[in-house]
Amino acid sequence: MEFVVCGWPEDGPTLRLDYRRFSYAGKFVMSQTGKAVARETDAAASADESEFDEWVVAAVAFNEDRTDPDTLWFRYITVRDDRRGDGIGARLAAFAAERAANRGYERLRIAVNNPFAYEALHKAGFGYTGRETGLAELVLERPAGRPAERSRTAYQAGLDVYRERDLSDGEENFLATRSEADPPAVIDPPT
Repeated sequence: MEFVVCGWPEDGPTLRLDYRRFSYAGKFVMSQTGKAVARETDAAASADESEFDEWVVAAVAFNEDRTDPDTLWFRYITVRDDRRGDGIGARLAAFAAERAANRGYERLRIAVNNPFAYEALHKAGFGYTGRETGLAELVLERPAGRPAERSRTAYQAGLDVYRERDLSDGEENFLATRSEADPPAVIDPPT
């Protein structure tokens, strides 16, 4: 597997993700956001004839904060349906965070809408800020060049927000396994 920045927002990169296999696939067609992907290297060369970018395993879209040019927002992270749960989304987020730091960004933010994404972003070095968006998403943040300072209290506070919501059985079971847990270990970004 290879991790690659396809382009920054000003480059206008687009991706053709299969809407049947990726959540938020339509968001990656838009050219106003930068994109990075995890891709299968053996499939990339033969994918040119396909309707979709079949070689993409996971993708992240990002753009600069409108009021703070030192902050980069990860807007969408999606993982192909057959690879969810493999840790690829967390590794892609860590990779993109490192590349953002190299580009001069000081901090990264993302808003997540489910406990699985919340956990994955903690593995990528993000920490819960205690804030929510108007869409009931939890805001996570990290300095661009290193993982955020994280604590059990802040981690559990975010999980408690999800515990107050109507959840699927899978989400409820997942949250039950995280009761009283410390934040997960931060993974190293792929090179």
